[in-house]
Amino acid sequence: MTNAPVPAPRWLTDTKPGHSEWYIERFRTMARNGDDLDGEARFIDAMVPRRARILDAGCGPGRVGAYLYGVGHQVVGVDVDPKLIAAARQDHPGPTWLVDDLAVLDLAAAGEDAPFDAIVCAGNVMVFVAPGTETRVLTNLAALLKDDAPLVVGFHTDRELSLDDFDAGAADAGLHLDLRLAGWDIRPWTPESNWAVSVLRRN
Repeated sequence: MTNAPVPAPRWLTDTKPGHSEWYIERFRTMARNGDDLDGEARFIDAMVPRRARILDAGCGPGRVGAYLYGVGHQVVGVDVDPKLIAAARQDHPGPTWLVDDLAVLDLAAAGEDAPFDAIVCAGNVMVFVAPGTETRVLTNLAALLKDDAPLVVGFHTDRELSLDDFDAGAADAGLHLDLRLAGWDIRPWTPESNWAVSVLRRN
């Protein structure tokens, strides 16, 4: 993986002051209200063996990784925002939560270089990475997968990243599309869908 300089992610440059705190409190409030926050995690749990090693890439305050840890998986969560990682460590002890930029990801430095049974990249992470680094991010994640392990990426297709550009970046990263859905609730994808969940595997 390369450590060459890259621009700061959109999450840090394109959001207003206080956005991280708002985001953290939003999901804490939803959890207190009993909202279902585990759809993405249940999707991943159904794809992997028991006690799988899973990377939550762009983990935010930890809701996806926390569920997967709770059902018995080994979870590493990575996010570029230290405030979100601090919230994950406070609210969801157990998984390994790390601050890192997916475009320059270096899990070996944290002693977490073993390959993963699955990687999940939920919550519009791909539209918040630095412009022009999408292929680099996918390449970094692909390098961490076990043979035939899935990389599952979900994002709104009406944002800055088009589905065509995403697919081109995935191909350049040595990944092929195994399955595409219109949401984490396993609805079939159509060209009219404004959300895409893509299951990718290495070529």
